[in-house]
Amino acid sequence: MRILITGGCGFIGSHFSDHILRNTNWEIIILDRLSYASNGFDRLRDSKLFDDKRVKVLTADLILPIPHGLRQEIGQIDYLVHMGAETHVDRSLTDPRSFVYSNVVGTFEMLEFARSIACFKKFIYMSTDEVFGPSLDGYEFKEWDRYKSSTPYSASKAGGEELVVSYNNAFNLPTVIVHTMNVYGERQHPEKFIAKAIKKLLTGDVVDLYYDPKTGEHSTRNWIHARNVADAILFLIQYGEIGEKYNIVGEKKSNLHLMQLMCRTLDIKGLLLRNVDAKLARAGHDLHYALDGSRMKELGWKAPVDFENSFIHTVQWFAKPENRKWLDS
Repeated sequence: MRILITGGCGFIGSHFSDHILRNTNWEIIILDRLSYASNGFDRLRDSKLFDDKRVKVLTADLILPIPHGLRQEIGQIDYLVHMGAETHVDRSLTDPRSFVYSNVVGTFEMLEFARSIACFKKFIYMSTDEVFGPSLDGYEFKEWDRYKSSTPYSASKAGGEELVVSYNNAFNLPTVIVHTMNVYGERQHPEKFIAKAIKKLLTGDVVDLYYDPKTGEHSTRNWIHARNVADAILFLIQYGEIGEKYNIVGEKKSNLHLMQLMCRTLDIKGLLLRNVDAKLARAGHDLHYALDGSRMKELGWKAPVDFENSFIHTVQWFAKPENRKWLDS
């Protein structure tokens, strides 16, 4: 088997590529634009992927059609996992155009490429819980619930998702869509909350936590380690039903709980915390997100590593002197 992974030099993509390398005998082709978020090939080098004979790394701007020469280099593939995307919500507020191009047009180009391949088996599209908007009154969104995007980021992911649905309906392209929630793990970019908070705690800086001043509630998310996401996607490559969507759900935790656990792990006695009104934090901020993970459970998938162990390991990994370079990338 041969698998093409777009965005494989990025945070989740590199974890997934490593997971495929360790748990299959497949050949891996990584296609990446090498934007600021990829850190070049550093993630692949750090996880010993770059020089492995089963891994081929190619560069391309995914918003453009795959040229003939690049098609030759990619060769025949059985699976395409489309992870390449713009993902940082704050950036989507200042530069929404790049998100539309990367997440909508880029998805279109990958779908077109996939449907040109003979004997193609499955296209996996990685979407987000944010397409559904805020979770109110504890509601957990199911896979086919309506969209209510709060930011250009979530809207662009919803647009890409609808393209995937249309290619399954119109062209019988074998597709599967996954919604993930807040993913964390080693080598994450410091623009993301976990890595950013670790850096601030290690340098004695103040950590901002969004909350509702009327209720005192802090933001909640379902948190999941990147390796658990990788395991779930490989599971869906093998067992996911064509034309379906699946929620990959972690454990629901407040940002305050994460900070308390982080401080205990780093043996920091005083938490430098500043509560920020979520409504004033930034445009489109939603206090709570939540997904229903029952479909994956019914299918037989269970996360291989629990939240607390994977979270503690991640914090300890970043705190090691040799790994702190990732907090400055």
